[in-house]
Amino acid sequence: MTLSMKPLGVLLLTLWLGGCATLDVPRESTQALPASDSAFGRSIQAQAAPYMGRSGFRLLPNSGEAFRARAELIRNAQSSLDLQYYIVHDGLSTRMLVDELLKAADRGVRVRILLDDTASDSLDGLLATLGAHPNIHIRLFNPLQLGRSTGVTRALGRLFNLSRQHRRMHNKLWLADNSVAIVGGRNLGDEYFDAKPELNFTDIDLLGVGPVAEQLGHSFDQYWNSALSQPIGDFVSSRLSGRELSKARSELEASLKVAQQRNRALYEQLASYETDPRLDVWRQELIWAWNQALWDAPSKVLARGEPDPHLLLTTQLAPDMANVTKELILISAYFVPGETGLVYLTGRADAGADVRLLTNSLEATDVPVVHGGYAPYRKALLEHGVKLYELRRQPGVGGGSGPHLFRKGMSSDSSLHSKAMIFDQQKSFIGSFNFDPRSGLWNTEVGVLVDSPQLAAEARKLALQGMAPALSYQPKLEQGEIVWETEDNGQLHTLKREPGSWWRRVNAWFSKSVGLEKML
Repeated sequence: MTLSMKPLGVLLLTLWLGGCATLDVPRESTQALPASDSAFGRSIQAQAAPYMGRSGFRLLPNSGEAFRARAELIRNAQSSLDLQYYIVHDGLSTRMLVDELLKAADRGVRVRILLDDTASDSLDGLLATLGAHPNIHIRLFNPLQLGRSTGVTRALGRLFNLSRQHRRMHNKLWLADNSVAIVGGRNLGDEYFDAKPELNFTDIDLLGVGPVAEQLGHSFDQYWNSALSQPIGDFVSSRLSGRELSKARSELEASLKVAQQRNRALYEQLASYETDPRLDVWRQELIWAWNQALWDAPSKVLARGEPDPHLLLTTQLAPDMANVTKELILISAYFVPGETGLVYLTGRADAGADVRLLTNSLEATDVPVVHGGYAPYRKALLEHGVKLYELRRQPGVGGGSGPHLFRKGMSSDSSLHSKAMIFDQQKSFIGSFNFDPRSGLWNTEVGVLVDSPQLAAEARKLALQGMAPALSYQPKLEQGEIVWETEDNGQLHTLKREPGSWWRRVNAWFSKSVGLEKML
C-alpha cells in the first residue's frame, strides 16, 4: 500500500532545510503532570488505593492488543501524554496514532514526544505535523548538530561522530496522565503491529497501572530535561504557520481515508479500538504486585569509554540476577553475552539452576551481524548445561520454516523482537533491554521488574511456547559439534548444518572476524 504524502513531505523538508539554521527557541524544563489533574488519573488512583502501593499489570503479548492499548490510552488521556521512542516508522498504524494524538492535543492534552535522533530520518512529514501544534512538544535525544539538511550530509556527520552516533536512546515508553504506562520492546511502525505485509516483529509489552506509571514519569522527566534532549525548534529555519499545519492535517486525514478504501480489512483490524474498546475490561484483569521501574541515567551516553556502573540499569538489576537459584529464562531478540554474561549464565547453570534462552536463529534475525557475535558462545554455554532455543523464521509471503508464535493466522514473516527475563518463576523484568553489549554499555534502556508469581507464570508460558520444537531450533552438542534439533509435521529431526542463507552467513562471519562484538 502506497499513500501519497507529498504535502507532508514538503512540510518535513521545510522543517529540516538549512541543517545548521536555528531559531532562538527557549528551553523550558517541564515535569510530568500529577495523575490527580484528570478524572481518568483519579479513577486509576482510586482503583489502586486498596492495594497499598502495589501497581496493576497486564501483559500485551500480541500486536493487536499492543496497538489497541496505545490508541485507547490516547483517547482516555485528559491532561498529558508522554511518549519516548527509539524508532518511528511511517505507515498506517503510525498515522492512525498521530491522528489520535492531534485530536488529544486539540482537546487540551499536553503531549511531549522524545525521540532518539535517528528517528528523525524517516518520519515522512509526521514529525513536522506534530511539532507545529501548540500543545505538542517534541525533543530529539543526542542529536547531531551539523549536516542535518540532507541524507548525505547526515551520513557524513555520523561518520565523523561515530562515538556519539553509536550511543542511542533505545527506551520505549508510553505514558497517559501519569497513571497508565506501556513499556516493552515495540517501537512505532507497521512492522510492530502486524500491519506490514512482508514483516512482523513478535514482541511483548507490559501495561502498568498506578504507582509504576508515576515512577516511569520520573524516568521520562530525566530524559526530557536532560541537556542531551533538544527541542525540535533548535533545528527549524522558520516557524510553521497554522495554515501549513491545517493543510498537512487535511492531507493526513485524506491518506487515512485512502488506506481505508484500499485495505479495508487492515484498517478495520487496527481501528477496532474505536468500536470495541478494551481498556476498562483490562483494568479488571490486572495483576497487582510490587514493582521497581529501572532505567539507565541519560548521561550514560556521555562516557568516553565504558560508563560508570552507577549510571546503569544493569547495576540496579544485578542483585535479582545474582539471587537466581532454580530457574532463569531469558528472551532476547539480540543476544551477545560477552565474557561477563558467559560467566554469569554458566555460573548459574553450574550452581544447579535451569537456564534457558530464547533468541533469533540465523535465518530469522533481522540483524545477522548480531548472530555472528552470539554464535561463538554457543558451545561454551551448551557445555555448561545452558539450554538454547533459536526461533525459526515464521511463515509469510516469502515463505518460512516454522508456525507462528503468539498468534495464529498472521500473514507476514515474523522474527523475535521481545526482551524479558524471568527469575525463579517469581519475578519478571520486561522492557527495552537486550542481553548484549549495546544495551548494557552504549544505549540507554528502560524496563519494569515485577514481583509476582502470576505474572511470571504468564511470561514463562509465552517463553516456553516459543521454545517448542515446532517453533524453534534447539542447538545441542553431538560428539563435540553443534547440531540443531527441531520438529516438522510432528516429527523431530536433527540438522547438521545451521539454517540460513549464504548472505546471512557472510554477515555473521564478518562481525565475528573483524571483532565487532562490543559494538553489537
